[in-house]
Amino acid sequence: MSSVRSRHIDNVVRIGTANASSLSGGGPQAIIHKSWTRCMQQHGLDPTRPTPTRILPSDLVRDHQQRMDGFMRVARAGMQDLYGRVADLGYMLLLTDAEGITVDYIGNPASESQFKAAGLYIGADWNEAHAGTCGVGTCLVEQATITCHQAEHFDATHIALTCTAAPLRAPSGQLLGVLDVSALHSPQARESQHLVQHLTAMYAQMIEDANFLRCFARHAVLRLGTVPGLVEVSGHVMFALDDDGVVCGANTGARRHFGGPAADLVGQPITQLLDIGMDALRRMARSGASEPVTAGGSHRNAQFQGILIPPKGAGTVASGPAATDGPKPQALVRSADHADTRRSDALDRLLGDDAVMRRLVDQSKRLVDSHVPLLIRGETGTGKEVLARALHAYSARAAQPFVAVNCASIPESLIESELFGYMPGSFTGGRSKGMKGLIAQSDGGTLFLDEIGDMPLALQTRLLRVLAESEVLPLGAERPVAVRLNVIAATHRDLRHAIADGRFREDLYYRLAGATLALPPLRARKDQAFLVRKLFAEEACTLGLNASLDPEALRSLLAHDWPGNIRELRNALRFALAQAGDRPVVVADLPPEVSGAPAPQPAERSDTAPVQQGLRAPAADAAHAAEDAGATRLLQALKANQWNIASTARTLQRCRATIYRQMERYGITQPHLL
Repeated sequence: MSSVRSRHIDNVVRIGTANASSLSGGGPQAIIHKSWTRCMQQHGLDPTRPTPTRILPSDLVRDHQQRMDGFMRVARAGMQDLYGRVADLGYMLLLTDAEGITVDYIGNPASESQFKAAGLYIGADWNEAHAGTCGVGTCLVEQATITCHQAEHFDATHIALTCTAAPLRAPSGQLLGVLDVSALHSPQARESQHLVQHLTAMYAQMIEDANFLRCFARHAVLRLGTVPGLVEVSGHVMFALDDDGVVCGANTGARRHFGGPAADLVGQPITQLLDIGMDALRRMARSGASEPVTAGGSHRNAQFQGILIPPKGAGTVASGPAATDGPKPQALVRSADHADTRRSDALDRLLGDDAVMRRLVDQSKRLVDSHVPLLIRGETGTGKEVLARALHAYSARAAQPFVAVNCASIPESLIESELFGYMPGSFTGGRSKGMKGLIAQSDGGTLFLDEIGDMPLALQTRLLRVLAESEVLPLGAERPVAVRLNVIAATHRDLRHAIADGRFREDLYYRLAGATLALPPLRARKDQAFLVRKLFAEEACTLGLNASLDPEALRSLLAHDWPGNIRELRNALRFALAQAGDRPVVVADLPPEVSGAPAPQPAERSDTAPVQQGLRAPAADAAHAAEDAGATRLLQALKANQWNIASTARTLQRCRATIYRQMERYGITQPHLL
């Protein structure tokens, strides 16, 4: 062991074994020292035994990526722009989820082998409980932008790295993941990372805000900033408003300025937060110009410049008071007929002429406001969360929060605090002011429990009590808090089998399954043509393309059995649109597994040469020659790109999801997983 590593380990042991109360001072160094203490005293990590980075199997990585699918597309655009600014300095970028699992990265292909050796690639687990003090893991705990520079890392394996990480939040305030900027080599002085820290925090906010606008595209958004000429693009405070001017979403900047990171601003009239009337909001909507805005209430006298961004697809707002027989203003004014139409559309736009789906939608409309708990069952990718959100939008509580909880994605060590919340000082590493749990955040709205079949048994018992008594007891609290619960649960599992196996509580099942809505798989739906055209139009609009679908391509899409259901269909359409651009999408633009066309055969290949390293079961039968060619081409591309999935996808002009599916289809496994 080198003397540098030896001195580092001695330093970590000395500080990590000290009494927490003896760690004085503040600033970045105090954060690092607290983390070292956590790593040894809570996580049980041993600095004298450096360990290689923990890498998840590819199938689990795909699950983590799919859970962040929509957000990853937004984040990728911001990452590419940021990478263009820091690439020449030797930095690379990671995107992780809220568990610290790397789901995307951008780096110099020439340095990929070094990045991989350092654990800076897809599938790496940078949670502090496994990796020790590091940019991602400690950022997840502190939930603030931090730099972990060289010897500040806990594990001596990582002391050559410098990592700056910033948290990424959903519009609800829930932590989504981390944006990390890392370098294999950097100047020894910590001050050398100040600019990178500023850029990382700035781009994290840009990504959050872009995702906020995506999530609230159908709402008017009030954007506030301090620079009049730049408020439309750099206003750091954003409120999504319904037609009555009630807040239905607030970004991190808004929560920071109006009550702190955990502030619950949803449901408050904007006129209570700002000294602004509805007439002024309508005027801003009509003019499209920014106006001075003053904060109200306890935040009085804070000055902003505000601009109102209309909902996507909204028409021109009528000027002047609405005449009795004239057009009604379309922003911030709710009419009964518009509200009824919007409620009806929320569920009806999910289906075409499929009789099974029509019965499901009709049943849903009768049940949604009956206070009967709903359980949605369906295969992975059938759109269970889409149905849950449509149910919420159709319900009488549409203006209240919709809080989605993926019971399979929250670490078991955090799920209790995430669901039930905690009081200040409940445990080391928690927020100083405590945290309102996800169940309490759904008060009066809809609590969506996705993948409920994967919830640990111990948590099932606590959830049952919450459902039975309509109150939640945060960790460290002495008295429970009453909540108005409306629960929708979803699962792809057979819960009755799970009950028989002892993995799911029968009494909880009957609490959740007041009525079961069974979503059919895509292959069984009679309105596939409707869905293809609808999703094709949505994806083309997202990409800004004026594209059309050739009839032969439509027939190929309808002939596919879609084992991945609507999620797979959407990915296939994205792939085809990326290939075609503005010209009509034809069969050749579809992924090979959809079009049925074999992948092009490599120029140099022996007919008898077996597919080598990475294949568990190479096909030898002549009937599978086309499949062998596709497997060989994919394997060669993976090796040429050093098994980096993102680079391979770019080489083959495929999306990553397609590469993963083809690897599974051909039995190709990354070498470190064999």
